[in-house]
Amino acid sequence: MRKNEKESSGTAPEMPKQAYKDGLHKLQVELVKLQRHFIQCDDKILIIFEGRDAAGKDGAIKRIVQHLSPRETRIVALGKPSDRDRASWYFQRYVPYLPAAQELVLFNRSWYNRAGVERVMGFCTDTEYEEFMGSVSDFEHMLVRSGIKLLKYYLDISKPEQKQRLNERKRDPLTQWKVSTLDNIALKKWKQYSLARDEMLAHTHNSIAPWTIVRADDKQLARLNIIKDLLSRLHYADKDERLILPDPKIVFGFDTAYLEGGLLAK
Repeated sequence: MRKNEKESSGTAPEMPKQAYKDGLHKLQVELVKLQRHFIQCDDKILIIFEGRDAAGKDGAIKRIVQHLSPRETRIVALGKPSDRDRASWYFQRYVPYLPAAQELVLFNRSWYNRAGVERVMGFCTDTEYEEFMGSVSDFEHMLVRSGIKLLKYYLDISKPEQKQRLNERKRDPLTQWKVSTLDNIALKKWKQYSLARDEMLAHTHNSIAPWTIVRADDKQLARLNIIKDLLSRLHYADKDERLILPDPKIVFGFDTAYLEGGLLAK
């Protein structure tokens, strides 16, 4: 939804560009403080970003890592699995990318591909899907017990917003690399993706590895509030508490009641 559409519909208009830039800069300073701290303390941080196509995962990750040291920061965005990957333990292809001490790793999509696109598109069998859903929480709990600090974000957008973004992606020569054959299918299978999302969240949300939902129709507000939320969840020295309070209307912990309460796009 564009700015004039928001104003005419009575919803809040987009944040002024300078206010967004100023707010982002202050939060990126906090991210640098966070990195200094987790390097000194040998922390291992893993952040998972999931969501529909064009939900804004790339943009959010870009703003998080923009001013961080590339030696201790890694972005993982795996492509189509190889024949060897398909013949291996499902989680095996992800394990080499997990963070070591002093590292921040951000997964732009993750093992939850099995619960999303693979499930909807038939790229996995029912048995493979059920095995994943039954074992993923055990896998994540093992990671947490090993000392990894795990954060999971699901970026949720409306169908009209996804359609708008996918069309913009096709028209913009600088985003052609993002265009895939699955883009049009994403809109056609909207309801199937909604059902897969609901099943994934309901079955894999727990107190040890909870899901955090991000209302991402407004990219700028989503980015700022994701950064605020992750900063609020992680310990680091000299934290500016005034800056890191996320808007609970934008970022909030998942609850199964939300599946019927209209808080997720249907």
